[in-house]
Amino acid sequence: MESTQGRPARLRVGVIGPGRVGSVLAQALGRAGHKVVAAAAVSERSRSYVEERLPGARLMEPAQVVEASDLVLLTVPDDALADVAEGLAETGTDLRGTILVHAGGAHGYGVLAPATVAGALPLALHPAMTFTGRDEDIDRLADCAFGVTAPEQLRPIAEALVVEMGAEPVWIAEDKRTLYHAALAGGANHLVTLVADSAGLLQAAGVPEPGRMLAPMLSAALDNALRLGIHGLSGPVLRGDSGTVAGHIEQLRDNAPESVASYVELARLTADRAITAGLLKPEDAARLLDVLRR
Repeated sequence: MESTQGRPARLRVGVIGPGRVGSVLAQALGRAGHKVVAAAAVSERSRSYVEERLPGARLMEPAQVVEASDLVLLTVPDDALADVAEGLAETGTDLRGTILVHAGGAHGYGVLAPATVAGALPLALHPAMTFTGRDEDIDRLADCAFGVTAPEQLRPIAEALVVEMGAEPVWIAEDKRTLYHAALAGGANHLVTLVADSAGLLQAAGVPEPGRMLAPMLSAALDNALRLGIHGLSGPVLRGDSGTVAGHIEQLRDNAPESVASYVELARLTADRAITAGLLKPEDAARLLDVLRR
């Protein structure tokens, strides 16, 4: 028989900010057997998410959502978390015993301090996943990890909630949250920019379907990077082909000057990592770095 130790009881769930992320997390908790009862939505898009994904939830004011719920998802933008938590506390909302969960990556539970002082139980549960607002978002939770940060006595509840949503809890210390989030944002967000930039350059070179050309190579490169780290590197920087790199920069200046700076900085970072790993010979590195400096 499955152990129930550390698992939260069936909870009434409310959502303040049921956008792309909040609506999916609430939906996942509903699938796990909790009851989504209330939501506070400002935008028309958020209200439509409630209607489509959380049909049992009533639209209410934030204070009313707290009063109606045992667990409240505070899924507002990261920079608004402190203000919303403070606002709930200052308006006299009864937060005692309410599990207050935010999903911001850059913050731990400390950002909820005003609500914690008022009696809330703070959890930071950040899904390491991108959300597009499409129906597949809920299914992607089953393949992702959550960065979990909470007071030590609440750790079992935090981790149990993540497991119930079908994901993997990974403990992140309070003082490491911003570093953790920088790693994820740098990897995911910048990857999209790099791929879009590559696709644009291929289109300019006359390739009719850039995505079709890029997909196999980029999939292999990602797999290599995840399995091998910098030892999965290939290409002209690794080979020390300074002439090829110089040609790239010249063509970018002529055809896509906005891409020159990022190309040079990433080539320099790649060279530095290759040198440190002993993959790039000193004499080749010297010629390459000279090209990049120029």
